[in-house]
Amino acid sequence: MTNLIVEISKYLMILLMAVYTYANFRFFSFPDMERKRKVCARQNRAMFAIHFLAYLVMFLKTEDEGMQAMLLAFYGAQVVFFLCYIYLYRLLYRNVSRLLVNNACMLLCVGFIMLTRLSMAKGLDKALRQFAIVVISAALAWLVPYIMERVWQLYKLQWVYAGAGLLILLVVWAAGNESFGAQLSLTIAGVSIQPSEFVKLTFVFFAASMFYQSTDFKTIAVTTAAAAAHVLVLVASRDLGNALIYFVSYLMMLFVATSNWFYLGAGAAGGAGAAVAAYHMFSHVRRRVQAWRDPWSDVDDIGYQAAQSLFAIGTGGWFGMGLYQGMPEKIPVVDKDFIFSAVSEELGGIYALCLLFICVGCFLQFMLIATKMQAMFYKLIAFGLGTVYITQVFLTVGGATKFIPSTGVTLPFVSYGGSSVLATFILFNIIQGLYILKRGEEEEDEKDQAKSQGQ
Repeated sequence: MTNLIVEISKYLMILLMAVYTYANFRFFSFPDMERKRKVCARQNRAMFAIHFLAYLVMFLKTEDEGMQAMLLAFYGAQVVFFLCYIYLYRLLYRNVSRLLVNNACMLLCVGFIMLTRLSMAKGLDKALRQFAIVVISAALAWLVPYIMERVWQLYKLQWVYAGAGLLILLVVWAAGNESFGAQLSLTIAGVSIQPSEFVKLTFVFFAASMFYQSTDFKTIAVTTAAAAAHVLVLVASRDLGNALIYFVSYLMMLFVATSNWFYLGAGAAGGAGAAVAAYHMFSHVRRRVQAWRDPWSDVDDIGYQAAQSLFAIGTGGWFGMGLYQGMPEKIPVVDKDFIFSAVSEELGGIYALCLLFICVGCFLQFMLIATKMQAMFYKLIAFGLGTVYITQVFLTVGGATKFIPSTGVTLPFVSYGGSSVLATFILFNIIQGLYILKRGEEEEDEKDQAKSQGQ
């Protein structure tokens, strides 16, 4: 009986994920808010059903009664969190984007499911830690739209953003902890923090502030020099994945601000040259490129991680092995860099593609908000943060599927990692703040039009 429930649940979760993903794109076709609200309500029902089915399967597959009780309590805590996050956000901010809230919850839901499954053997240690970080991060990030509604001079702090960001990156370079060949984190009071996740945000605000004030050659040269300093410090720390994210986001913001194809072409050529130089300078880059080109030539060492990732994706096929039916734990760092492979193996290729489409849907909403913002400063912030987000998704999924060499970055909201979770919450809430500002402006315009028509 248990096996039958597990098998049926697998297909139901895929179907519900497809329904959620379809609604994610269908949302944009409706002009009136009432129909959009109904779509979001349908998404909520699909998400909670997926969440329930996944934990039902894990409960049935667990024989230890103590672990079953822990699973039930953990599941209940997550349900309470999701309900509070969805409804309190609406209570705090009347004009909130429900779609963006839903997508954040859906990505977190997938992350909780996979981390619970992966950390079951160790008493849910990582899953519980991630949940605690998510709750704290969500509460802190709720303040971001409030601040953006009331602080209008953010564009004047350009050198505060640049100075603070560079200083933090230099501290990591000088005293950071090494992990997988790169200096990524600092340990403060026993807590490990990856500062580059937060500097991404100040980096975007710096570039947006500079280009908002001027796009003459002198300003561009100064801004490019400061941006290059950020990237070079990351390169010196051998954090090349984040260096690439910074580079791509800056280049695209520069192009949007100036519409100059020469800058785009020159930057792309410079980036290609820097990639070649990094290959020759860093041994761990050469190892990752070799693993990408032919993981089978040294499958027991250099190519082991890439090969196990491909095995997992191939074994799962379109419909997956089912929760607890695969062996995702064989992939090194599976809960961070290769979480997409674990999703593909046990929940299936269709489910994993839907997850990717949800990420793309978030990016599309970021871009729509960017196009609607009248102030260039806000437009550049939305575009820059959207580029940071989708570049990180591309690097994570591309590395897991051997489309590109692995870069060691996480899948936002899904992978394990406290700094990534908090930074992504702040990123999403900055976009929410922009959306709320725009909806407020539109409502004021509608009131003015109604008054003029009444007169």
